Amino acid sequence: MTSPAETSQTLDRGLQVLQLLGSPGGSAGMTVSALAQELGVGRAIIYRLVATLQARDFVTRGEDGRVRLGLGVTRLQLSVRPMLVELARPLLRELADQVGATAHLTVAEGEQALALVVVEPSWTDFHVSYRVGSRHPLDRGAAGRAILAGRRSGDSRPVATTGELQPGAHGVAAWVPDVPGLEASVGVVTMGPPPPVQDEVVATARWLTRSLTGQAP
Repeated sequence: MTSPAETSQTLDRGLQVLQLLGSPGGSAGMTVSALAQELGVGRAIIYRLVATLQARDFVTRGEDGRVRLGLGVTRLQLSVRPMLVELARPLLRELADQVGATAHLTVAEGEQALALVVVEPSWTDFHVSYRVGSRHPLDRGAAGRAILAGRRSGDSRPVATTGELQPGAHGVAAWVPDVPGLEASVGVVTMGPPPPVQDEVVATARWLTRSLTGQAP
């Protein structure tokens, strides 16, 4: 634990701005007034914080006056992806073998869904082949729709779709909740009638959150 004397109030406020903009309620952008109200500080302080973050590409400020996350945050996300893959793979392995279906971790890149990790079950004779690096619009398929649900309202309830990406394929996915700056979902995909896997998918997504935030043992 650190004492207040060892922390920087300005840096802390800047990080709070990034966290607010990365939350479901801030993904569409926030005004300076809204940020000031959330942080409980004056608008002049927010203007200085935004100007500093904007100079480093961590935020942008549009013509509508709203502040949004910038490409600097995306570059940081790219740098932590190896850690994300490392933490997610064993969890997806357990999920895939538990339900007998191909499991995946999907992340948002703009309005596209990117399959970052894919794990096929080790014991089944037949399962869906899903390629790492596959992309599709966020509004198609369970993985993308789960990300959109989380982005808009923080909803981590499972989303199920049929045949939106491949005829006969069934998908179930859930938002990875409460990880600031990460827009991702955990899901499974099967051919034929989907098994009742909603609880397992949600549990894996939540366990990944615990791993990423240091709550897992």
